[in-house]
Amino acid sequence: MTATDLWRLAWRGLTRRRVRTLLTALGITVAVASMVIFLSLGEGIRKVFTQQLGGIGPDIQISLSGFTQGLAPAPNLPQTAVQEIEALAPELGIRAVTPVVMTVRGSLDVSQSAVLYGLPAAQGVTAVFPNTTVTQGRLLTAEDEGRGVAVIGAKAAQNLNLKLGSQLNLNRRNRVEVVGVLAPESGLVDSFIFLPIQTLQRAEGAQGRVSLVAVKLNDPRQARAVATTLAERLNLEASTQSDFLSFVERALKISDAVRFGISLIALIVGGLAVANTVMMGVYERIREFGTLRAIGARPGFVRALVLSESLLLSLVGGVGGLLLGLLGIWGVNAYTQQLAGIDAAALTPRLTLLALGISLLLGLLSGLLPARAASRLNITDALGRV
Repeated sequence: MTATDLWRLAWRGLTRRRVRTLLTALGITVAVASMVIFLSLGEGIRKVFTQQLGGIGPDIQISLSGFTQGLAPAPNLPQTAVQEIEALAPELGIRAVTPVVMTVRGSLDVSQSAVLYGLPAAQGVTAVFPNTTVTQGRLLTAEDEGRGVAVIGAKAAQNLNLKLGSQLNLNRRNRVEVVGVLAPESGLVDSFIFLPIQTLQRAEGAQGRVSLVAVKLNDPRQARAVATTLAERLNLEASTQSDFLSFVERALKISDAVRFGISLIALIVGGLAVANTVMMGVYERIREFGTLRAIGARPGFVRALVLSESLLLSLVGGVGGLLLGLLGIWGVNAYTQQLAGIDAAALTPRLTLLALGISLLLGLLSGLLPARAASRLNITDALGRV
């Protein structure tokens, strides 16, 4: 008997118990879909950071504690560090030094949150993000330093319902007027609100202090060497873009492990359902297996038949899980596009292979015990069953 005949018999065995098979496949579908959606979040965020931060932002970021305070460090670095870095600029090939104050405008409604990014108005937004352009109004100018003005990203404008001339309250005592709205370009920068650094320092009570210093180099390829030199001479943390991406990658791997652990519970439940379905099928078809053995079928064939049913059931559930996962990813991305202009979830080839591989492994492990039981049936006892 060929492999095609074996799979045909396995499919016939499953379709003989359609309701039970359907419910079991549905359980695997939900388990695999949950795993796909959870892990796709990590894949999507990886794409956002590698694609959208690869060509923007500073070559080197200098702060007191690197990334240990998160992506928006507190303004605790003395602004005198700017002069110290500028003194080393000719020697190290530094093209621009930009002090930055960052803070997160939080809200119970995530869509109302934004990142406040203060930098010298004379240098402007393009000092750190050179590809930004305005679609309404203007960028910051030197005359704006210390004034209550702001240039906002396209997504921040949409979420906060702001437009040219709108007033934005930073706190009870400080408000700014929107003088420019950026064209949508990067999903991250689109959620930023750019202000003159003195304006944000005054609002945060952080005069004379900054969150970080952004450094642009004449030759970005020297970023690692320059960062090492700055860290040693100034006794500060100096991080490159690659350091930042490595930090994000490590954080995502940890979150991937947590999400996979959560998904594993559903996968184990799905595997038990497969094992139960196949085992019940074995006991219901004892006479059938006994007849096969009586007409010459070897124990290995019976074992292969039961394993094929288990694998086929898991494969159907795995494919269904991928399709349901795609629908879930679409829903997640529709929400995050509305929220921040990014696709936070992505179904990558490696995630697709992982989902199908786990489905097949689940089917194989779930079918081992029923297959062993079917292959060890006594022919006389099996044929004697009513």
